This record gives sequence, C-alpha cells and structure tokens, in this order.
Amino acid sequence: MEYLGYFASIIIGLSLGLVGGGGSILTIPILVYLFKVEPELATSYSLFIVGSTALFGCLSHYKMGNLKIKSALYFAIPSVFSILIIREVIFPKITETLFSIANFQVSKNFMIMVVFSILMITSAISMIRKTSPKLKLIKTNYLQLSIIGFVVGIVTGFLGAGGGFLIIPALLFFANLPMKQAVGTSLLIIFINSSIGFGGDLYIGTPINYPFLLTITCFAFIGMIIGTKLSKKIDGNKLKPIFGWFVLIMGIYIISKEIFLN
Repeated sequence: MEYLGYFASIIIGLSLGLVGGGGSILTIPILVYLFKVEPELATSYSLFIVGSTALFGCLSHYKMGNLKIKSALYFAIPSVFSILIIREVIFPKITETLFSIANFQVSKNFMIMVVFSILMITSAISMIRKTSPKLKLIKTNYLQLSIIGFVVGIVTGFLGAGGGFLIIPALLFFANLPMKQAVGTSLLIIFINSSIGFGGDLYIGTPINYPFLLTITCFAFIGMIIGTKLSKKIDGNKLKPIFGWFVLIMGIYIISKEIFLN
C-alpha cells in the first residue's frame, strides 16, 4: 500500500499543477487510507505537503505571468485570521469523542473525514455543472473575495485543506480571472494559507515525522513539474469537469467507507 501511496503522491502535484487545486483532496485520503496516518495528524501533514508543492508551482506560474498578487492578498489575508482561530483556538479544544448514537461513537477523526467528503461532493457538483465565465471588463469585487477568503480559511484550518477546489471558483467569478491566471493565483493563496496553518501546528507542538513528510513532498514535486508543463498545452476550462468527476468519486468513496465500512 505504501508503494501505491508514493505513486499517488505524484498525482497530488499533478492536480495542483494542472488545475490549481485538488492537492489536499488527494492528500488526506492518501495519508489516511494508504499510509494509515490518523486524520487529525494528516491535516497537519497535508498543510505542509500541499503548501510546499503549491510554492513550487507558484514560482513557475509567476514566470508565465499567471499571478495576480492583489487578488491573492485580498483573499489570503482574511484566510490567515480564520486559519489561526480554528487551528490554535477551536481545534485543540474539540474532544476526541463528540457524541454517541446508540452504540456508534462519533469521533473527531470521523467528523473530519465526513465533513471533508461532503465538501468534496458539493465542490465536485459545482465544477461539473458550471462553466468558467468569459473574461469581462468589470471591476473585481474585493469585498466578496475577502469574505470568501475568510470562509476558505475556516475550511483550511479545520480540514488541513489548501482549499483550491473552493479558491478556483471564487477567483473565476469574483476576481474575473481567466482559468490559467486563477490557477496560478490559487497556488499562491494555497501556499500562504497552508504555511500559516502548518506553522501554527508547530507552535502548539504537533509531532511531525519529517523524513516521511519530506519524502511525500518530493513525490508531489515531481507531479507538480509534470502538471505545470502540461498546463501550458492543455485548456484549463476543459479540465474542470473532468477533475470534478474525479473529486465526486473520491468524496462518495470516503463517506461510504467512513459510515458503512468502518
């Protein structure tokens, strides 16, 4: 299973390089199901892996002129505040067992995976149904962009998800960016959010297996290199529904496994 996990880690970077998101959607299931990492710890590992890989891809997209710094900062700064609130104040206070239904105990780890899968399914349906809007010469709505950034920060803080599957639609519809610029800008936001989240985890003393973490990240880097090169040749708009179906399948699998197979 570990060899399969290392191969799957390449797809983490491939996803980030091609569509600017989805790295965390893959990272959490890979860590939990293939490497048997506890979901709570997997959220910390995911922040490092996705954040490091996003930085690598961000530099490549900067050279291609696909970064919109102003939009990224309006989105990322509110995210930072919500991430810190969730990871440093709220998350540590959540008990391991939340409540019981008959003989079934609802744990923190169970809740992480179920909420994660529901978010995946919702996001996937959005990507499958909606098409990217054509670029229009209208003013970017920075207030709405910041509000959405705050909400994505909550997701990042609770689930250890970079939030690219939420950031991309926000940049398309509220920052009015074409797909390729949305991808590059998304990577910058993911890097900022993930770095803050992982730094907070180090501050509160989360135990980290660095050799394992760096190994997974290196495989993700390989995927990012491939994905970034392919993004120059493939229309990003065509990738959205394909990626959406993949996310949908993953989400259904996770929720089915957690509820019926555990």
